[in-house]
Order: sequence, then structure tokens, then C-alpha cells
Amino acid sequence: MRSTRPVRPSRPVLPAPVAGVIGIVLALAVTLLAASPALASTYRYWSFWDGAGGTWAYATQGPSSLRPADGSVQGFHFVVSKDAADQAAPPRTAPDFASICSATAPAAGKKRIALVIDFGTPAEAQAGETPPQDAPRTACAQVGPDATTAEALAEVAKPLRYNSAALLCAISGYPKQGCGEPIADTAPTPTATDTAAKPASDGGGPSAGLLAGIAAVAALGAAALWQSRRRRAR
Repeated sequence: MRSTRPVRPSRPVLPAPVAGVIGIVLALAVTLLAASPALASTYRYWSFWDGAGGTWAYATQGPSSLRPADGSVQGFHFVVSKDAADQAAPPRTAPDFASICSATAPAAGKKRIALVIDFGTPAEAQAGETPPQDAPRTACAQVGPDATTAEALAEVAKPLRYNSAALLCAISGYPKQGCGEPIADTAPTPTATDTAAKPASDGGGPSAGLLAGIAAVAALGAAALWQSRRRRAR
């Protein structure tokens, strides 16, 4: 006896060549978008570093929550960068606890935290401001056993300034204004040769070449799909 159950229509399946082309189109579009430097933002801010093992590494916690152990080295560097740890430069002084805290004797019920504060260079400063000093500043903070890095920093580098989101904005009053806002790209001004060799761009989004590339691969996918439908209609 034949079954009377209705047969569900199968879902339409794209032919393998078309599916492959569409996959290539999507992959190329994602690659082109990811490669566009115009989509990145540049920031001026105080980056925070951990000097464990004598090597600077970008801190994974903020200074207000991190509670470093006795003998730790913590660093701060005022920088201009695009994506934090991938682009930001560490402090320009090595994280050497022994040399920074050599003049501070251990005390019962206290811990010593070595701090490196790099105010950056004049080129990284905000308009109208100058770093308080050229070379990085070092200090040894002696604080309670549960103190955070922010509390240790407050012992040696007041005044500190934070915004409403607890982001560290200023150390020793520098800078006087601003707090990690995105800024204009700092790329050098193109020379006459560069200007003649490269098309103009407004810098506000994907370049004309990027958009043209995406349009080209999209057109390729559409053409392949049309050809497949035409063959099936014959």
C-alpha cells in the first residue's frame, strides 16, 4: 500500500558552481573591508602596561581593578595609536623593580609597587600642551596589601583625573583636557609625487578602489547566477 503522507517539497539548492562563486564573493568582500585603513580610528590616551618578568605586556585589567602583588612593576604611557595593544608602544623605560624601588625599604603590612610613567613626546601631545618631562618618570609606591594600581599611582603622581566611566584621563594633571577621544589620522602630508600617483580620498570611509573591488566581485557572482539559471531553463 502506498503511503498517503504528503511529500514536502525539497528546498532549492544552489548549484555547486554558483555556491562556490558566492562564497568567493563574500570572502573577498570581507577581506577588502578588513584591509581598509579608513575604517580604523586613532585615539590619544593613557595606555596601561604590566611589567611582569621584566617585559612590558598590555594590561588585561584596568588600574582601578588590578591589585598587583608586592614587587610588581606597572607602566603608563601617553600614546597615539589605532588599536590598543596591537599598535600602542610600551613605556620607554624597562620594567626593573630592583632599580626603581632600591631606595624604598620593605615595611611590615605594606607592599611596594614600581611605577613607570611615560608622558610621551611633543608629537603625541594635544594641541597647546607639552609633556611635563621628556624622559619617563619612575617611582616606588608603598601601599597597603590590598591596594590597586590606581591607589599606588595616586600615592606618587597626583592629581589624577578620571571620567564618568572610570577611564584614567590624566596623570599628574596631564593632559589638562580630553579623555581618550578619537582624533584625526596622523598620517604625514603626501608629497607632490604621492599626490600625482594616488587618487584623492576624503578619508571618511572606504576608498574608491575598495568600493570598486566589492562591486566587481558582486557583479561576478550575479553573472554566474544568471548563467546557471539560463542553463537550467533550456
